[in-house]
Amino acid sequence: MEFRQIQYFVCLYEEGSVTRAAKRLNIVQPALSMQIAKLEKEIGQQLFVRGSQGMQPTSEARQMYRLFLPILGDFSRAREQVMQTNAELNGQVRVGMIATIAQGVLVDALLEFSAAHPKVALSMTDGFSGTLTDAVSVGHLDAAVINKPRRPLALNTQPISEEELLVVTGPQHARLSEAVPFAHLAQLKLVLPTRQHGLRGILESFAQAEDVSLAPLVEIDSIGAILKLVHESDFCTLLPRIAVRRQLDVESLHGRSIQSPRVTRHIVCVTNPRRPLTPAASAFIAVLSRHIRKSANFEGDSRPLSLLHEAAEARRLQ
Repeated sequence: MEFRQIQYFVCLYEEGSVTRAAKRLNIVQPALSMQIAKLEKEIGQQLFVRGSQGMQPTSEARQMYRLFLPILGDFSRAREQVMQTNAELNGQVRVGMIATIAQGVLVDALLEFSAAHPKVALSMTDGFSGTLTDAVSVGHLDAAVINKPRRPLALNTQPISEEELLVVTGPQHARLSEAVPFAHLAQLKLVLPTRQHGLRGILESFAQAEDVSLAPLVEIDSIGAILKLVHESDFCTLLPRIAVRRQLDVESLHGRSIQSPRVTRHIVCVTNPRRPLTPAASAFIAVLSRHIRKSANFEGDSRPLSLLHEAAEARRLQ
């Protein structure tokens, strides 16, 4: 079994077409077909079945893909680090992140990083924290930006920021006080993410500690859909500022602090200790982390939102 054959196999598996795979590999189609046939003969298993929708992988192919993809990723990262000099960064960076980060700061971070490092290919994905950590563990992702797990992980965990969660309302909702007591949340008409979502887990842990029942009338995992519902109705939600910062800036939505207790989440970056980040991946994580820290604060101030409101009220009374 040759390394080149594994590269060809992975490419065909991902493309699902001999034509597209050969084009991606910059080889002729007969050469690709010949190497796949040699690989199948060597392992004594059929890897693909040609069908109307292209080359369909067999169960043996799916197992091979899971086993060999991390190896190819390790090789690619090692090659990049060996070849890296003081010249421009290059290579591929694969990062996952929870939806609130993707919605809040990803585009700004991408634009800044791509302008500075145009030779780096970026692959971004969003998802639930558990799915993303699994992808980092098996080598499908270089790193993931997630809510801090409640249980220890067999991964490196680097803190990025602590962020306050807000009560978010739209134009049709009755005006709330600047700081809403946590116990009052049970009386609100709530739309929240489902229990699969990391944010819901954070909220439920606070609710359990305070003996408060959070019973949303609607559950939606899509942050975009939640914000649209809040904007166009009298529903309200509980989200981190980073997810709604643009809407708050243009005053299409309103954010209120939660008090007694203050509700926060911790954002962390997880990486695999057996797969050190390439210089390009480290540089991108640094840019993304800076944007997260900036957006997690209120108008660039590092103090919690509730303290800013208290300071504003004190100035008003002077």
